[in-house]
Amino acid sequence: MIISAAVREQVRQRANFVCEFCGISETDAGGELTIDHFQPKRHGGGDDIDNLLYCCIRCNQHKLDYWPASSDSPFLWNPRQSPLSQHFVELDDGTLHPITETGAFTLHRLRLNRSQLVTHRRRNRQKAENARLLVQYRDVTRLITQMFIQQSTLMDEQGRLFAWLRIIFWLLRGSEK
Repeated sequence: MIISAAVREQVRQRANFVCEFCGISETDAGGELTIDHFQPKRHGGGDDIDNLLYCCIRCNQHKLDYWPASSDSPFLWNPRQSPLSQHFVELDDGTLHPITETGAFTLHRLRLNRSQLVTHRRRNRQKAENARLLVQYRDVTRLITQMFIQQSTLMDEQGRLFAWLRIIFWLLRGSEK
């Protein structure tokens, strides 16, 4: 397969530098991923950008040159045409659960519940939770800071009021004599 550097870069950027099947990034993989023909060339697929996917070597190896032999054969999920959420649900333990026949076939064919991917999903979930908690922590810290500023302003105002009350008290006491 000869894909120009410009097309390869376009496919990488369109995929946001992650495997379009499993979500592993170039950073996680330690290098660039592969370009795959969703519909293999030997089954009539072309080099047009709409048929090219960015995927990790494992997903590419598990997919091989699969293409349904007939309309009765199972279809593989095409991440360029439908979102992951249309075919899978991510469970709390990081595994994917299929919700369509296409999802079930793809899950089995690409082995999308490989232990490393499950660990990766759990780690991503934990990172997202940590980021959410950090935002909440920052919000609470900002609110506490605002509260201290307001409290300081109120204490200054209270100090001025007490000073006025002392003056008034002194004036009242002096007028009684």
